[in-house]
Amino acid sequence: MTRLPLQAVLFDMDGTLVDTERLWWEAVEQVAGRALNEADEAEVLGRPVEHTADWLAAATGGPAADLADALHREFADRVRAGIVPRPGALDLLDALARDGVPTALVTASPRAVADTVLEALGASRFAVSVTADDTDRTKPAPDPYLAACRALGVDPEACVAVEDTRTGVSSAEAAGCTVLAVPSLAPIEPAPGRTVLDSLEGVTPELLRTLLPYRLRVMSWNLWHGGTKVHDHLAKQLKVIAETGVDVVGLQETNGTAAEDLADALGWYHHRAGENLGVISRYPITDVLGDPDVGFYGAAGARIRVGERVVDIWTAHLDYTPYGPYESAFDGLPAAELIAHEQVRLDQMRDTLGRFRATAVPVVLVGDFNSPSHLDRPDVAWPVTKAAEEAGLRDSYREAHPDPTTHPGHTWSPIHALHEDGSGRPEPQDRIDYVLHRGLRVVDSETYVRGEPRPWPDVEHNDWPSDHAAVITTFSLREPRE
Repeated sequence: MTRLPLQAVLFDMDGTLVDTERLWWEAVEQVAGRALNEADEAEVLGRPVEHTADWLAAATGGPAADLADALHREFADRVRAGIVPRPGALDLLDALARDGVPTALVTASPRAVADTVLEALGASRFAVSVTADDTDRTKPAPDPYLAACRALGVDPEACVAVEDTRTGVSSAEAAGCTVLAVPSLAPIEPAPGRTVLDSLEGVTPELLRTLLPYRLRVMSWNLWHGGTKVHDHLAKQLKVIAETGVDVVGLQETNGTAAEDLADALGWYHHRAGENLGVISRYPITDVLGDPDVGFYGAAGARIRVGERVVDIWTAHLDYTPYGPYESAFDGLPAAELIAHEQVRLDQMRDTLGRFRATAVPVVLVGDFNSPSHLDRPDVAWPVTKAAEEAGLRDSYREAHPDPTTHPGHTWSPIHALHEDGSGRPEPQDRIDYVLHRGLRVVDSETYVRGEPRPWPDVEHNDWPSDHAAVITTFSLREPRE
C-alpha cells in the first residue's frame, strides 16, 4: 500500500515549537489579575489575543482594546526575555530541510509576536508564515492552514500539521491535514488522522510520512477494441500502467479478455463482466457487483479492500449514438434537441446509479459516457452528468480543475483531429471519460496520453494504444473522522 507523498509540514508556534504557552498563560493571568484554572483553557489556549481580550472584557468590564494592548505587551516582554525551543523541535526542522520538505509557521499569534519568535528560531527555516493578522478568521477555523497550503502550493491532504492545543488541532483537521499533536498543557485524544505524542524528540520525516493516509489512484481507460488497433498493444498497456503508478483501472472495450490478460501479466486481481467491461486492481477484490453478463453497454463493479478500507469501483460504457457533439457541431441542433437525444444514455446512467445508490461504502464510477459534461459546456445542460451529480457523485477532474477554459480535460480524441468521413471537418474535442466519486477526497486528477500519437488511420505503431485519453484521479483513503 502506498501513502500520499509528504508535501509539507505545517507547525504551530506557541507551545509546539517554542515553550510560549506558559508565557502566554502567565501574561493572561497578569492582565486578568487572578490565577487561571482548567475552566479557562478554552478561552486562552490556542486563541488569538483579541478573543482572549474579549473574554476578559466580558468578565471584568474593562475595554477590550486596552486589554488586548496589555496582553500584547505582557506576552512580548516575556518572549523577549527568552524563549526556549521545545525538545526535538529544531532537530525536526533541520531534518526536514535536509530532506527538502518545505515547512510553514501557522500561528494564532499576531505578526509582531511571530516575527520575534521567527528571529530567534531562524526565519529561513520556514518557507511561509501565517499569523492572526493574515486571515479573516484564525484558529479554530481552517483558514490559516488553508492559507499556508495555498502559499506553498501543496494539498492539505498531503501535509502534516504539528499542534499542541485542541483549538489548533480543530483548525488543521478542518483544513484536511493529518495532525501530529504534542500537547503542552491540556490533553488531546488520538483520533483518525491524528497521532498524539508526548514530545517531538525522536520525530523524523520518515515518521511523519507514515502518518499520512493511504492513496488510491484510479484510472478510467477505454482500451479501443482491447487495444488491437495498435501493434504490441498488451506490452504498451502494461507500460502505461507501470509508468502512471495506478492502483485500480476501470476498463471499457476490453475485447473480451483484456482484463484477464492485463491482470495476469501484472499479478493483479480482476473482474471481467461481459464482452466489454472489467476492473483490474493491485488490491484484493472481495466482491463483484452488478450483472456479470452485462452487454456491450452498461456497468459493472468490484469491491476492493485497501488495508481496513473498502471501496466500490464501477466502470460504465454508455451508448455512443446519437453523439451529441456531432449533432451540435455538424448539424447545429439546439440545446433542447440535444438533451432529448441523450435519453438512451440517460437511461443507462440511471440504471447504473440505481445499482449503488443505497450503499454506504465509498463509490468510484469511471467510464466512457459518450457525453460531454454540464460542468464544461453550460450552454447545454447535458443530462447524463447532471443525473450523476444529482445522485451525489462528484466529478473528480472538475474538483481538481474547476475552470474548463484553462483545463478542458479533453479525452476524445488524441488521434482524431479531423472527422473520419474525409470531409476535413475538425473533430469535436470533448471530455467524455470520467472518474466520479462519492465519499472520498480528491488529491489530484489528470488526463493521460503516452507520447504523441499519430492521427488516424496511421496508428499501428503508436505508443498510446487507444483512441481516448485516460483519466487518472488520486484519492486519499483517510479513515473518517468522528
